[in-house]
This record gives sequence, structure tokens and C-alpha cells, in this order.
Amino acid sequence: MTRFEESKKKYAELGVDPEAAMATVANKAISIHCWQGDDVTGFDQKQGGTGGGIQATGNYPGKATNFEQLKADFLMATQLIPGKKRINLHACYAVFESGEWVDRDKITYKQFAPWVAFARENGFGIDFNPTCFSHPMVKDGLTLSSPDESVRRFWIDHCIASRKIAQAIGEALGDTVLNNVWIPDGYKDIPADRLGPRMRLKSALDEIFAEKLPNVTDCVESKVFGIGVESYTVGNNEFYMSYAASHAGVYNLLDNGHYHPTEVVSDKIPALLCFFDKIPLHVTRPVRWDSDHVVLFEDELKEIMKEIVRNDALDKVLIGLDFFDASINRIAAWVIGTRNAQKALLYALLQPHKTLKVLQDNGCFTEKMMLMEECKTLPFGDIWEEYCRRQEVPADKSWYDTVQTYEKDVLSKRSV
Repeated sequence: MTRFEESKKKYAELGVDPEAAMATVANKAISIHCWQGDDVTGFDQKQGGTGGGIQATGNYPGKATNFEQLKADFLMATQLIPGKKRINLHACYAVFESGEWVDRDKITYKQFAPWVAFARENGFGIDFNPTCFSHPMVKDGLTLSSPDESVRRFWIDHCIASRKIAQAIGEALGDTVLNNVWIPDGYKDIPADRLGPRMRLKSALDEIFAEKLPNVTDCVESKVFGIGVESYTVGNNEFYMSYAASHAGVYNLLDNGHYHPTEVVSDKIPALLCFFDKIPLHVTRPVRWDSDHVVLFEDELKEIMKEIVRNDALDKVLIGLDFFDASINRIAAWVIGTRNAQKALLYALLQPHKTLKVLQDNGCFTEKMMLMEECKTLPFGDIWEEYCRRQEVPADKSWYDTVQTYEKDVLSKRSV
């Protein structure tokens, strides 16, 4: 009997079917963020760089500097990751032909057709995000909430253009595209007016979402604070939660780095499932604040995935990733973080949720605690290795050898 068969037997004793778990996790798409590959730089600004609450730290060599390089790096990473994948794409990754350029308020599907061709060729879905940062039209740290009508108009037009691009991508791929609006707006010091910016943001969102687009799932993303906006964030949790609750077809995206340190997204998921049929999710790893570190296989990640599984919400929760680390090999960062998201989902699928719920409902709290603790030392690693083997990706750390070879042959030869 192999280690997998022995482990499978142990799980079966708890009423858990590893075969069903592996099949389920293999079919749940993870939306992998393209911006890990180039430190959130994008292709549409000559100066490049990040700003407006976004900051990638580190200077590890070999980052992607154009579309061809980013495609190659993304593909290298996905070849080492099991399961279904989507590309989480920002508008700043528009692909311009030689001599062509338009600003963000004028972008069209044409600039993203190359991404669609790449996705179709490799069996990826695509999700989309307007890029309301790293641009000269971010004035005084404000975009959609700016008191300057010309600034607000620019970003409204950009978000409308982004939704139309998402719709065209969905039509081209025969799919539904998640389109997520996040803005960095806020103030460094105590504001004299907290209501005004939020009323301007509300009005802007009403205009952005006015047209119903059948291939688009719209969402808005809150944040607690950012660098330079420590005292006040316009699009906070209460604002966006209320907006989504009062506007049919708009959802509140949960980023687990965008809340106070004692808040956990794992508890927010079942709360929102009472009222929403979809919950978009950005999985990251905050270290003391929204620092977007590479996702690790740790407790909160496991709890997030448990809540998705135990509440039969795999078809309702849209799982995306959002981290960017420029201090380590960027491809390895993609692989580590995405494999951990898949690993945590498989781990959640291997828990005896029905038994645990019965114990809770019957007040058997001691037995529930005992069983939850016993499950932590079940031979999960053997199931994960079998899953990777069936997905035809390395099951152990040998994937890193492939990344090191790619770094030597490709990344080390790139000029910045």
C-alpha cells in the first residue's frame, strides 16, 4: 500500500473522500495577478513605477519590462502550479503597437486583444481592474473623489472604458469577467470634510455602473489606509459595503490585507453569504498592515478556504491573488503564493465539516475541539503530493530547480 493509499484510508475513517477533494480543487480557478511579474509597473507610462498607496519594495534582478517578457514569466510560473488559472489583469498592462499610445481614459479592447489571444491559447480566463494609481492625473492623492471636476471626469471615463474592455474580453472568451474598482483616495492628516469626498465617489460610481454589461461582474474594493493616507480613506469598508448592498449587481471585494489587524476575512465571508450571491476575494498576506507579502500556508489562509468549503460557496466566492514582492525571484513568488492558495483549498476540502457542524449544533464542544485538533496532523502532505502528480506539476521543492534554471538562462540576461 502506497503512502497516498494509507493516507486516503485515514481520511475515509472521518468520512472524507480525498478523491472528491482533489477533483474539486482542480476545477476551482484561481485568478493570478499579473502585476507580481513587474512590481506593478505596467506598460502605459513612460516613467513607469508605482504610487498612490501602491509600493513594491526590493530590486531583485530580472523583472519583466514588456508584454513578451511578462507573458513568458507568467507561463513559466503557471506550468509549476496545479489547477485551473485565470489572469488577473490591470488596465496599465495595455499593449500598444509601435508608435501607438492612448491615455487611460481612451483605452479600448484593442490594447488587450493580445492578452485575450494569450489566454485563449493557454486555457486561462481573465479578470480586469481599472488602474487608478501611478498616473499624473492622481491629483493630491485623489481620483474619483477629487473636488477637481476634470480629474474626476478622467477617472470616471477610465473606469467606464475598463468595464467596456471587460465586457469585450468576456464576449471573446465566452466567459464572465470580474471587474474590480479600487482607488487610493484619502488624506494624510485629519480631514475637514469626510462626507464630501464620499458623496463625490458615490456619484462617480453611479455613473460608472450605469450601463448593465452581461459579461461583467462588478465589484468595489475597500481599504483601511495607505502610505500618505494614514488619517482618512474615502473608500472604506462601511462605504463600499453599503454601496454594494444598495446597488444590485455590484459586489464588495474582500482583500484580507485591507482591514484592521484584529479583523479577519474568514469571518466576513459567512456574514456576506447571508446577503450576496457572489463574494470576490483578494488573497494576500499583510504583515502589520496591507504590505501584500507572498501568501503563505498559514492559519488565516486555511480559515478563509474552510469558510468557502464548509458553506458550499465554491461557486460563489471568486478567488483572486494580490501580492507583489520585488525582493525575491518574482516567478518563485507567484509559484509559492498560488500553490499555497491551492494547498489551503485542498486542506479545507479534506476537513470533516459535516461531522464538526453536527457536534457544534449538539453542543458537543469538547469533542468538536478534539476532532479539529486531530485533523491538523492528518497526513495532508501525501494527498497534496498525489494531487500535484495528477496535475503533472512537481509535488515537492524540485519545482524550484526549474525556476533557478530559468533565472540563469533568461532573467539574468535582461537589462533594466
